[in-house]
Amino acid sequence: MIENMPEKTGKALEEWMKILQSKSFEKHSEGVNFLKKEHNVTHGYANTIYTLSKKEDTTPSELIDNQFKGKEVLFPIYERIVAIVKEFGDDVTITPKKTSVSLIRKKQFALIKPATKTRIDLGLKIKDKPITDRLENSGPFGTMCTHRVRLTDVNEVDNELKIWLMEAYEKAN
Repeated sequence: MIENMPEKTGKALEEWMKILQSKSFEKHSEGVNFLKKEHNVTHGYANTIYTLSKKEDTTPSELIDNQFKGKEVLFPIYERIVAIVKEFGDDVTITPKKTSVSLIRKKQFALIKPATKTRIDLGLKIKDKPITDRLENSGPFGTMCTHRVRLTDVNEVDNELKIWLMEAYEKAN
């Protein structure tokens, strides 16, 4: 995403950071909205730019590494989910944050969060989809997602989960 930034946004990450250095926002959303409204940057790039501008010394891979410290057993689940969504199209943006990783098309459609040392919570945004024993209500994700799937083993990233991810991706256009 950082490599594509100049082509997609007109500026390299370093240029965006210089622009944001002179600004002061109280909330993350204010910085993202500034980039979207004042510079016509898409949400995914605006979120990434603003997130990275707050901690110049933290790269996306360091954010992910920090999330999985002491939870390394969960990393294969994360990798499998990311591999699946990358197959959906080149319009998928993977945005690591401090405690989770957002999966975005035009809008966020999923959120990966190492919730405990033994469980990843995968939040999905699939409006009007009934909950089931496995596809629970959003729980701690609140309105960011409509559903949650608890994952403790890489084998739980199965065809049913791929279908739900695809459904969420398709609705995020």
